[in-house]
Amino acid sequence: MQQMLGLPVQRLYRNSCMQVRRVFIRDLVLMTRIGVHAHEKMGRQRVRINIELDVQPPTASLHDDLRNVVCYDEIVSAVRNLCEAGHIQLVETLGERIMDVCLADERVRRAEVRVEKLDVYENVEAVGITLICAAP
Repeated sequence: MQQMLGLPVQRLYRNSCMQVRRVFIRDLVLMTRIGVHAHEKMGRQRVRINIELDVQPPTASLHDDLRNVVCYDEIVSAVRNLCEAGHIQLVETLGERIMDVCLADERVRRAEVRVEKLDVYENVEAVGITLICAAP
């Protein structure tokens, strides 16, 4: 580990400021079966998902170990599974299910989930919802 002023650099960072760790997944575009209209139930459509998680900082060194952090790969895999699991009527429902995945890790203190349907209207980039939840 690098040294600075006689202290390990990692220790200086951990002790020098109030930390907020933000894990993010940006612009995950997936095909899913979503919508209330008959034509939406006939096939898949594109959704774009953005997630930001404020994570409780570790109380000790991470030891460069994946088990000591909120793993974005696990979240992406879970979101993909949700989108492949079958038809969902509402973007709000998909957002809530994604939020449940995010909040399953007790280290997540605040989560913001945005779900956008990309191909609903001509001349409109996206329609959708943003959900925000902070742990008590």
